[in-house]
Amino acid sequence: MPPISRRALLGGAVAAGVAVPAVKQAFPAHEGLAPTLRRGGDSTDTMADATHGGGSEGPTFQLGDVVDHAANGFNPTDILRDFDYGTVTRLPGGRILREYELVAADKEIEVAPGVRYPAWTYNGRVPGPTLRATEGDLMRVRFVNGSEHPHTIHFHGFHPAEMDGVPGIGAGIVEPGAATTYEFEAEPFGLHLYHCHVGPLAEHIARGLYGTFVCDPKQGRAEADEMVMVMNGFNTNFDAEGNQTYAINTVAFHHMNEPIQVRRGELIRVYLVNTLEYDPVNSFHTHATFFDYYPTGTRLEPSELTDTVVLGQAQRGICELRFRYPGKFMFHAHKTEFAELGWMGFFEVS
Repeated sequence: MPPISRRALLGGAVAAGVAVPAVKQAFPAHEGLAPTLRRGGDSTDTMADATHGGGSEGPTFQLGDVVDHAANGFNPTDILRDFDYGTVTRLPGGRILREYELVAADKEIEVAPGVRYPAWTYNGRVPGPTLRATEGDLMRVRFVNGSEHPHTIHFHGFHPAEMDGVPGIGAGIVEPGAATTYEFEAEPFGLHLYHCHVGPLAEHIARGLYGTFVCDPKQGRAEADEMVMVMNGFNTNFDAEGNQTYAINTVAFHHMNEPIQVRRGELIRVYLVNTLEYDPVNSFHTHATFFDYYPTGTRLEPSELTDTVVLGQAQRGICELRFRYPGKFMFHAHKTEFAELGWMGFFEVS
């Protein structure tokens, strides 16, 4: 059976009553807000069934079905507030040195309940660790390529050419089993990212080789409940035509099952990064509140007060918000197709 596109899955085929392949019973409607497509069959679909077919009624998205976080080796709830400050030493003269290690590895992960994907990872997770430093710190990142494929790490920010992580310059491509070290000053302050820069670029990014780099201003920012949301998705058909699942921090509908716990009136700072491949834009929308938006985080004054922002790939920004009322409030992509295929969740305000 040929691969099924997500557009056929959500579009005319369903409206016309045409049979479409099933995704494993994973994500159905939550109080009428999640996808309304239905499927039949049992819960023993294989990986091929889950991604390429194997049923006749289309998918149903069941609240309560979850992935095996232990097998994945990471939980999106933990990734939200997990910042890696590196191993810290003080150099002569007082400068801070932060040392990190990132290891590329090939690893199958579960991107939705029953839907497994052969990812390429940094430190066994997608997205990779969130590296954090203060502007002016010296960063030293040792990269070990434990994958079967050649990779690099390219950091957004200022650095010498030989530290750029691109083929043919400096260490260039890092072959399987090899290692190199990237060293540069953390600047400018703001919200940045890193990713593999080996061709075909689309595949290396789509497979999961990316992560966030937060560079704090020297004067710091106001105290807040901080969290990282990396908007991503997975082309499980491998046809380079859009994606079959969408999420923040990899697992579709995770925060429908595990709402993000926050406190009423407390400042919430979301480091929002778009790494989505095979789609031109992504978006972020909050219900029942607005946020101050700081594009790229490189200025201390917000550009606007809004409840929706649209980002191209590698665009990012800081969203600062507070909830006035207790309760459960949705957030999601303001692109219905992305939301219905996984990119939605709840804040639970207490």
